[in-house]
Amino acid sequence: MQLDKAEILIVGAGIIGLTIARELVRAGYGDIVIIDKEPELGRHASGRNSGVLHAGIYYSPDSLKAKSCLNGNFLMRAYCKEKGLPLLENGKVIVARTAGELPVLDELHSRAMANGAKVEMIDEHQLAEIEPNARTVERALFSHYTAVVDPKAVLKSLKNDLEESGRVRFHLECPLTGLKGSGTARTGKAEIGFSRFVNAAGAYCDKVARLFGVGANLRLIPFKGLYRLLRKEAPFTVNSSIYPVPDIRNPFLGVHFTRSVHGDVYLGPTAIPAFGRENYGILAGIDREGFGIALEDLTLFLANPLFRSVALSEPLKYLPSYFYRDAARLVKELAPTDVLPSAKVGIRPQLVDWETKQMIMDFMVVADGASLHVLNPISPAFTSSMDLAQGIVAAHFRG
Repeated sequence: MQLDKAEILIVGAGIIGLTIARELVRAGYGDIVIIDKEPELGRHASGRNSGVLHAGIYYSPDSLKAKSCLNGNFLMRAYCKEKGLPLLENGKVIVARTAGELPVLDELHSRAMANGAKVEMIDEHQLAEIEPNARTVERALFSHYTAVVDPKAVLKSLKNDLEESGRVRFHLECPLTGLKGSGTARTGKAEIGFSRFVNAAGAYCDKVARLFGVGANLRLIPFKGLYRLLRKEAPFTVNSSIYPVPDIRNPFLGVHFTRSVHGDVYLGPTAIPAFGRENYGILAGIDREGFGIALEDLTLFLANPLFRSVALSEPLKYLPSYFYRDAARLVKELAPTDVLPSAKVGIRPQLVDWETKQMIMDFMVVADGASLHVLNPISPAFTSSMDLAQGIVAAHFRG
């Protein structure tokens, strides 16, 4: 039995799948089907992230992340203004916890300038005017273009746009289960025929790619991002976002403070190795893949010193005292009682090259015949999505 037939089938109704569909519609395509295994949008990374629109500070200038981030920021902000969606354009500061971090802060400034971001190095007095409670050593980096959105509101609006176009059909609660020949997808509901295929499956992108014989050397390792909340009655607040200087050898930015568009101030996320692609709880979300992921974690622990440092330090942040200590290094004043539990938690699906045992630092877009695979869709994928979609459609669907 056939559920549907489409010129282009997109698997994954997260931000990447939706923005690619939007760009395909703009390019004149009119027979697009999007499937997703969940009953609603935003159940995973696209709806669980911090909502921060990044500004191209962290990324090597020759990377796809750097090339797509800043314009993606501008496009997403323009979209939110056009649609009347929540948007905070209040920038962010990156602070140094020790003098030893100052050379990396300078490197971030250089990368930001190379990538076209509007940033300035500020002293402690200037920092106090922007974020009175932020603490730094000697100087800090202020990013003007960093903004915050409501990810779920963006997803909902994009879905409405696509449905109203009359060119895109959605099938939710419709997981991809396999392929039948070269032009038919098996799903949890029925078969769907297609001429072109787009893999925007997020945390499952590697599994979908392997159905097409793509990315045999790639493994997805999930990392759990726990958040906590700043108590509303705390004697200080956060005006925008306060980030630490990260270890730029790893793709994680460290626990930070972010004011959401709804006024809550979140602390986090962590980067704890998880045992499932949806392992949002302690045990919840660990499925039959869990044992295999644990073995892969052990392999990386032994082979990769950077992964080993993360695996040894991050799980301690399950303990409120360790999480608090990490956050307290960014501010002048913070009491343990100011840090409250939060239900917010996400999974970062980090791709690893299994031949080298190295974490892949950039996005990967792989075209193979009639299929296209967006791999390693990690931060700043939400920020980059609209620009990334433009590039993908221009390179692979036009002409």
